Amino acid sequence: MADHLADHLADVAVDVAREAADLVREHAARGVAVAATKTSDIDVVTEADRATERLVRARLAERRPDDAVLGEEGDDLPGTSGVRWVVDPIDGTVNFLYGIPQYAVSIAAEVDGVVVAGVVVDVAKRVEYVGRPGPGGATIALRDGVPIAVRGPAPLAQRLIGTGFSYLSEVREVQAAALVHLLPRVRDVRRLGSCALDLCHVAEGRLDGYVEEGVNLWDHAAGGLIARAAGARTQIRRGAGGLDLLLCAPSHGFDDLADLTREAGFWVE
Repeated sequence: MADHLADHLADVAVDVAREAADLVREHAARGVAVAATKTSDIDVVTEADRATERLVRARLAERRPDDAVLGEEGDDLPGTSGVRWVVDPIDGTVNFLYGIPQYAVSIAAEVDGVVVAGVVVDVAKRVEYVGRPGPGGATIALRDGVPIAVRGPAPLAQRLIGTGFSYLSEVREVQAAALVHLLPRVRDVRRLGSCALDLCHVAEGRLDGYVEEGVNLWDHAAGGLIARAAGARTQIRRGAGGLDLLLCAPSHGFDDLADLTREAGFWVE
């Protein structure tokens, strides 16, 4: 029954995310402008963010009226079913604003607090990442329907690491200092601008790890599930700037990267 429910929730997530991605593309074609700011002047919201979340909430209410919803741009909606949807209508809004093709619709489903299904749609590239039950009930990670897996083992000096920066200037200063210590010890660092997609890139072997302070659950609920299903580990730590920090890497190299990022000053015990 649990696998059947998770499979059903995955189907709902995929259907709704596809429609939401179509709406985001429509907004992109018309032109994008800032509608409001949140935590700082550079933490922006567009009308596309708001319209897309309204659409997602409406479609979920039609198909799963008793479920709870946690969304980035709207009020938390309580539910009675034990299922909660975690929604980021556009992860990578600044990229979306500037026309940089690296932003995603992210929808995850929790059952009793555990993420069991999720989808991340790379809107501009029309690529679809899904975490859902597979044969035998284990969660599998798919890209456009094809199974994906993390990259194989590599020395730290040969690992490509993704990261991101807070919207708060005082936290960005801490992150920049940590980056100075990390960069000489890895292959290179990429700041691509979408947590959800960075996690999917770890899942498919395009990144060897990811670390970012200042993430929220809607940023990583779906992408984290997909990464774990592909062979990665994820962990929430206390960032050196005082915010939640997300660390993700293939299981075989997770501890090495955790130690390195701690030594560099990204997070504290």
